[in-house]
Amino acid sequence: MPHDAVTQQPDPSLTEEAVGLAFVGLAPEEILALREGTAWKHFPARGAQRFAHLLSLADIDAYLRTDGARSPRVAMADDSRQGSAAVPTEEYALPDGRVDLPRLYHRFDKGASLVLSQFQDTHPPLARFCRGLEKFFLHGMQTNIYLTPRGAQGFRTHYDTHDVLVMQVSGRKRWRVWDKPGLEYATRNTPWPGDVAPEGEPHVFVLEPGEALYIPRGIMHDAATEGDEPSLHITLGFVEVGWGDLLGRLIAAEEAENPALRHAVPTWRLGGPEGIALLLEQMAERLRGLAGQAQAERLSVMLLDGLNEDRQPLPARGLFPAPIDPARRLRMADGMHHHVAITPDGMAALHWTCGNIPLNEAELGWLEALTEGASADELGEGALEFMQALNRNGLLEAA
Repeated sequence: MPHDAVTQQPDPSLTEEAVGLAFVGLAPEEILALREGTAWKHFPARGAQRFAHLLSLADIDAYLRTDGARSPRVAMADDSRQGSAAVPTEEYALPDGRVDLPRLYHRFDKGASLVLSQFQDTHPPLARFCRGLEKFFLHGMQTNIYLTPRGAQGFRTHYDTHDVLVMQVSGRKRWRVWDKPGLEYATRNTPWPGDVAPEGEPHVFVLEPGEALYIPRGIMHDAATEGDEPSLHITLGFVEVGWGDLLGRLIAAEEAENPALRHAVPTWRLGGPEGIALLLEQMAERLRGLAGQAQAERLSVMLLDGLNEDRQPLPARGLFPAPIDPARRLRMADGMHHHVAITPDGMAALHWTCGNIPLNEAELGWLEALTEGASADELGEGALEFMQALNRNGLLEAA
């Protein structure tokens, strides 16, 4: 099971910075209540430059001139198109996926929005921002960038399949948001079908630079630029894990150890008078077998391991790491997801992006101390070698 001292106390400098920027004015419990509910929320501006350090038009221009600017990470959308609002790739990209800048500019000039997906994988300020929120929510985060020409709209009314926080960087955008979900708790397995009409009257307002809008998954919305400037906003995506997906993964993991899950379903009895009752009985028995303490602990480790493995590592070292001064206080690195898991036989291991590191009792104690910060001299004999190994993996930084 996860070790509380490591997994439950993320470093405040990175996490508090990201949480304070995204959810200004809300206490941690208020943020969690917002995530657990179905209500949208508008966050007024605390300065027009609130998000300017995360992204600029110059950053986008520079990115588009690199070889990494390729479809499908670069896309375009135009709600004036017949059928799908998605602009065909051949209208702005070369056959190998690289953007064709002159044609992309021409399409933008004609009113198509520019969409840059997963931009946190490319842009370091967004990578750190997402990492801080990942350490708070313990699930993945992503950022998509939307640059819409003046007087234009990219996508028609729709809902998203994960919660989002829209952060207005520059320009102004008029939003319409409905209270009633188009689909409650939509997930990637229940994508937008394209033909759901919103119910009731929308709330209409304009997002100014520095303002933000939280929209839970399933809530209907649309947006268009307002005024004479293009609109640039960051859509922060909360890549939460749904129970349907998680239980499927649990069943797959448990099947090798649980003979009841390997039994054949008695389809040959479905035609009889007791067929459905038998199916219900056997299904309930197996579901009860998945609802134990051991299964909950396995799910916890699966979720945290998934976060370690799915997110891009941000190690605290470069090509030439500095040697460790035994008197210098270090701590576990901000940018590296990690947690401690205890196996059923009582053995501990540090789980991180690149695998697992077995821990003896002394090392487990040192790791707990390094969560807040400690020096090798403070930890005692043998700690320097342990810290050097962590440092080589980019898992330590200055406290």
